[in-house]
Amino acid sequence: MTSKKSCWQTKELATGFLEGVRGAIPAAGLQLEVLEHIIRSWHPNPAHILDLGCGDGALGRFLLDKFPKTHVVFTDFSDPMLDATEKRLKGNLRATIIKTDFSSKAWLNDIDKWPIDIAVSGFAIHHLPDQRKKELYNEVFNMIKNGGVFLNLEHVASETPGVEAIFDSYFIDSLHMFHKIKDPAKSREEIALTYYNRPDKDENILAQVEKQCGWLRDIGFTDVDCFFKIFALAIFGGRKTSGG
Repeated sequence: MTSKKSCWQTKELATGFLEGVRGAIPAAGLQLEVLEHIIRSWHPNPAHILDLGCGDGALGRFLLDKFPKTHVVFTDFSDPMLDATEKRLKGNLRATIIKTDFSSKAWLNDIDKWPIDIAVSGFAIHHLPDQRKKELYNEVFNMIKNGGVFLNLEHVASETPGVEAIFDSYFIDSLHMFHKIKDPAKSREEIALTYYNRPDKDENILAQVEKQCGWLRDIGFTDVDCFFKIFALAIFGGRKTSGG
């Protein structure tokens, strides 16, 4: 584990995310459709999928349903998140849950017995410093089989403070609409105050998606691109081919 205890290791923050944020992520359904389409185009019959930093396992659970012959390995360092994953998987025999922390390369020892075809990550890697991001992308490249695919659904850095402000406003609007379903009296101002003072904000170490795509190309991934982007929410990645 890292020396500094993460906010994501607390039950309070994990519960707040799962109950108050997860359902409000803009265009979440479209993001999953994009991920599925890329996988079906590049690797339609994966045997093993790795959900890296799975949180509550939303990506991995979606892929379990879409690829009925696939085994998914769910990894995270947060006990509350892994508890949520286990509860939602309900003992699915095609799923393995592992507690591991990819802030250092020690995490590789925990999953070395699976030949990974697809590696996906959702809103997890942006907590790492840039140097560790690059190291992790290289570790994923070396881990996945030839022909494998890596896709990262991530919170990325905005180009300018002005664009960041637009994204913040857009996300607050989504949160407000989500919370009004249960509590019509909930004000946008209250949502905004919580958003700007959220305890995990200091853990975000965002990098621009163009820079991260460059890192992937330098490592050897091919067909690298940003496949989806709405303000600071992006899907990017590539595949490992014999030419890479």
